[in-house]
Amino acid sequence: MTPSGVHDLVSHGHDVSVQTGAGIGSGFSDADFVEAGARIANDAESVWNSAEMVLKVKEPQPAEFSYLRDDLVLFTYLHLAAEVELTQALCAAGTTSLAYETVQAANGTLPLLAPMSEVAGRLAPLVGAHAMLTPQGGPGLLVSGVPGTRSANVVVLGGGVAGTNAIQMAVGMGAQVTVLDTNLARLAQLDLAFHGRVNTLASNALEIDRAVCSADLVVGAVLIPGAKAPKLVSNDLVSRMKQGSVLVDIAVDQGGCFADTHPTTHAEPTFAVHGSIFYCVANMPGAVPHTSTYALTNATLPFVRSVANHGWHAALAGDATLRPGLNTWQGRVTNEAVASAHGIEHTPLADVFA
Repeated sequence: MTPSGVHDLVSHGHDVSVQTGAGIGSGFSDADFVEAGARIANDAESVWNSAEMVLKVKEPQPAEFSYLRDDLVLFTYLHLAAEVELTQALCAAGTTSLAYETVQAANGTLPLLAPMSEVAGRLAPLVGAHAMLTPQGGPGLLVSGVPGTRSANVVVLGGGVAGTNAIQMAVGMGAQVTVLDTNLARLAQLDLAFHGRVNTLASNALEIDRAVCSADLVVGAVLIPGAKAPKLVSNDLVSRMKQGSVLVDIAVDQGGCFADTHPTTHAEPTFAVHGSIFYCVANMPGAVPHTSTYALTNATLPFVRSVANHGWHAALAGDATLRPGLNTWQGRVTNEAVASAHGIEHTPLADVFA
């Protein structure tokens, strides 16, 4: 939340508490939030305990599970299909949880996931290019090459928002780019948008195998809203890749689309598998918090304002885009993909708003 977002909520009559120091990474001081009308809380516990609605970026961590309660609305990225313990904690506490990543418009777009997908997509070729440097354990390949040398072969799995932004950056860096997607209409759009500069392939197991084996950098950008990402790159396939090749898994928050994916941190972002380098940082946009905070507030504020002004039930009942954001309610899971991922009973949204 930016100070301007705080000012907006305060101007609508709401009280806003911000944990001290919460904005420092994004370039905002406590004084900036106070000037916008917020109250500064000494610690996270104070914010949780005093709030009717808590806004976060990352899902609650195990140390925060004890703060969950049945009269609380939690609005954040949750990625519950890959978080069984968090799903159980939210249900046990009876918390009403809204997930940014499952808010979905009628045309299938994900307005609150889009800004972070844009950031992560644009970061992917940058962090991949850095990992390809010899001091980072890479093959010493410059993505763009120079005259008389070859440029890097970049393969993007998925042509959605994250994939498209990864393509845009990779093309701009001078790479040879191939994108695979199951949606032929989307491939046609990408071919038109990039004027034939990008190779487009209908995604299937054989084409993925061929493309990945010849790649210097693979960007995994596959998304099934609310569900675990499909595993498209097996350990065996990695064993047949070029030595020093790099794999960046944007889908790590949803379990990842590479078989060997496990979450890493910005402090220790990579690990090796069969001589290839995996970059699997959860919350990639956290590397650029200034940009990410503005982008996220721009997208989330209208929905946050609606929930604050009308209450979560009325806000969701009146907004078909916001309604799929509800993931847990009164101890029940209301997102079908999450329930399926954990083999538990699903409560349809229609039952909540009957």
